[in-house]
Amino acid sequence: MDTPTPSPQSTSSSRRRVRTTIAAAVAAVVVGGALTTGGVLLAADRSASAPASSALEMRMQSLVDAGYPAVLAAVTSPEGEVTDVAVGEGDLSTGDAPPVDGEVRIASNTKMFVATVVMQLADEGRIDLETPIDSYLPGLITGEGIDGTKITVHQLLQQTTGLPEYADQIAADAFGAQHTYTSPRDMLEIALSRRADFAPGEKWEYSNTNYLVLGLLVEAVTDRAIGQQIDERIVQPLGLQHTYFPAPGEWTLRGAHPIGYHADVPGEFRDISELDTSFAWSAGAMVSTPAELNAFMQALLGGDLVSETALAEMQTAVPAGDELWPEAAYGLGLQRYPLSCGGEAWGHGGDIPGTQTRNAVGPDGTAVTVAVTALPWAVVPQDDQKVLLDQYRIVVDALDATLCER
Repeated sequence: MDTPTPSPQSTSSSRRRVRTTIAAAVAAVVVGGALTTGGVLLAADRSASAPASSALEMRMQSLVDAGYPAVLAAVTSPEGEVTDVAVGEGDLSTGDAPPVDGEVRIASNTKMFVATVVMQLADEGRIDLETPIDSYLPGLITGEGIDGTKITVHQLLQQTTGLPEYADQIAADAFGAQHTYTSPRDMLEIALSRRADFAPGEKWEYSNTNYLVLGLLVEAVTDRAIGQQIDERIVQPLGLQHTYFPAPGEWTLRGAHPIGYHADVPGEFRDISELDTSFAWSAGAMVSTPAELNAFMQALLGGDLVSETALAEMQTAVPAGDELWPEAAYGLGLQRYPLSCGGEAWGHGGDIPGTQTRNAVGPDGTAVTVAVTALPWAVVPQDDQKVLLDQYRIVVDALDATLCER
């Protein structure tokens, strides 16, 4: 396969963000990334700084050289300085460069937003984490080996329920699902038609079904759509302009974005930017930009979105290692990763046809998001596990190296 010709672009800020008071009128006009600290909004002010971005640009270019069509990355310092990089081809048919800090589908990073809303509702006394989900969704979570009276909200958040996966059936034919609406109840029906993988609390195992159920929980408790709750409780207060939960039937990204590519045959890329993400819903439908995702993570981990007690609960993790990060752990909608330079980073990450994101906040508060515009198995054969893992690992390594150089 031919490697796309790089077309790097970058911007960075050398001045600290300007402080303004959080208010609806101000939030509506914030440009770029945003984060909150101590109840104030910090609006990004970017200016050119080639030396600051050159190392990051070279690192991201190595991912393009490995076969990803384009890479968008953002580094946000603890003080709010933002460095953005975009390399590769945002459109393979024209060779146009990808937009700096363009919109991307953030997939399972949606889980951090959903978990935050759940914890806010817990702070408000409207949800109890140790209460069985059947108390909120009576009679809904049931099946072979599945009993909603024995599955707690806490277990759903931490992925320890044993609920079987639903998304594998849909993911098997990404192009077939590209313009197909699938309701949350239809997806739940797929999951509940299968036997439980294990008894609740027995162990950790990632299942998108857990966050599908949490989306239904939020809607049942608030009588509002999950997307509306995320917008009102997180997006608007932080002044994020390119972070949203797509409306039903909304296939097209709203702002400037690189084309996301998928492939039935590795390397034979097809445009899958236009996508009905109803199949991902509260487990992975959201859109953001690298800088805005950094802003959200810093606000969450900085204690600006949930109480101190709730954040501590979110960061109480169980072992969740894999071949990429053997010592990883999972809290409540947050993943903990050990860094090669020592210390730990907190974030999540997400995969959806057309985009892979890896992102976290390091020990010093630096946030990094790396987004590539194809999944590894669209680039290399998925039946060769070593090659596939290596293709995943280079993105993880780029995140680790960027956090470690700070």
